[in-house]
Amino acid sequence: MPKKFTLGKQDRLKRRKVIEQLFSEGRSFVVFPCRVSYSATNLIETALQTGFGASSRQFRKAVHRNRIKRLLRESWRLQKNELQAALQQRGMKMAVFIVYIGKELPNYALVNEKITVILNRLISIVHEAPAENP
Repeated sequence: MPKKFTLGKQDRLKRRKVIEQLFSEGRSFVVFPCRVSYSATNLIETALQTGFGASSRQFRKAVHRNRIKRLLRESWRLQKNELQAALQQRGMKMAVFIVYIGKELPNYALVNEKITVILNRLISIVHEAPAENP
């Protein structure tokens, strides 16, 4: 089966209930300049759903916030397949939200490098978790 490098509507974290549960009950870690919140949940339809954000306090102009989120989404879209495969193999579902917490506008190379680190860490978390459907 060929890899799909897409980030469609079904792959995005949109439901308020899931997002609130993610931030209240989920776990998080920091790979500067990003804070990653994640939670294993059954409230989502696909194996992996992701949301992206940037602080309006730090970046007053919507143009800058949208640019940051666009960079995060693009890098995630191209690299998420390995995490998706690990989740499907373990029979798990995961919701992830990435918030950019840096103070300066990033370039794509920095974002791409940090998303790689984030994905590797999430993959190791998936492998450490007990499988639901072995």
